[in-house]
Amino acid sequence: MAVTYSSGLKTNRLNLVINALGTATAPTISTTGTAAGTLVIGTSALSGATGVLATLPLNTTPGTVSGSTLTLTTSGVSATAGATGTAALAELRNNAGTVIVSGLTVGTSGTDITISSTSITSGQTVSLTSGTITHG
Repeated sequence: MAVTYSSGLKTNRLNLVINALGTATAPTISTTGTAAGTLVIGTSALSGATGVLATLPLNTTPGTVSGSTLTLTTSGVSATAGATGTAALAELRNNAGTVIVSGLTVGTSGTDITISSTSITSGQTVSLTSGTITHG
């Protein structure tokens, strides 16, 4: 049987994700201060350093929570791809590189993380179009 959380607890859990990524106004669980973490875009083999296509620095306030949805701040979130491949998965990592959220889907629509194209070439700019995490 599935576990069901109250609305307030869902909101609190998603706020903990933002705190774990690190913000300018909240403590961070990272080891290097209060800078926000990163959004790592990778192939279907994404795990640690394997399958990483691009690492996008998040804004100082990485996102906002409303109810059971965390919406990433997208303005200015981009980086140059370091590898070539097809984007399929993403992770949110704090500024120490610790994975905070894994298994995020990547695509051009209908996915957790939306980018303009999943076909990534080393040297191209990869920009976050939208990003949401919905607590079930």
